[in-house]
Amino acid sequence: MSAVLSEPAERIAPMRLEDLPEVLAVEQAAYEFPWTHGNFVDSLRAGHSAWTMRDSAGGLIAYAVVMIALDEAHLLNLTVAPRCQRFGFGWRMLEAMAENARSYGARTMLLEVRPSNPAARKMYERYGFVRIGTRRGYYPARDGREDAIVMRVTL
Repeated sequence: MSAVLSEPAERIAPMRLEDLPEVLAVEQAAYEFPWTHGNFVDSLRAGHSAWTMRDSAGGLIAYAVVMIALDEAHLLNLTVAPRCQRFGFGWRMLEAMAENARSYGARTMLLEVRPSNPAARKMYERYGFVRIGTRRGYYPARDGREDAIVMRVTL
């Protein structure tokens, strides 16, 4: 899915297969258990709404993948390059993904977040996401599996 976002084209643009080497490098730098090349390819081929955010020099700042079905969006991945974290880019990307989801008629957005990721949890809570449940053993972890906090916001 691709809708025109209000950000200038040189900043936020649809993710393409050609972006994946750079996306994967950021994913691997950001997470101990990153998405695989196959996860991103499958998301793109499934038509999920996938976007990149780049700086004026073309460097990758952030990316996100959202699955939109009927009136609900599911934020599958939102990642900010480690060198760009804590500058508000995650918030801007989240706002852009919510705007995009609304343009397709989504009324709510769901996500899962690790309990061990307090920075992301805080950003989502500030945005208005509320905890609605737990997915037991959802994420891989060093000592086996980690639960996921399920959150939802009304768009």
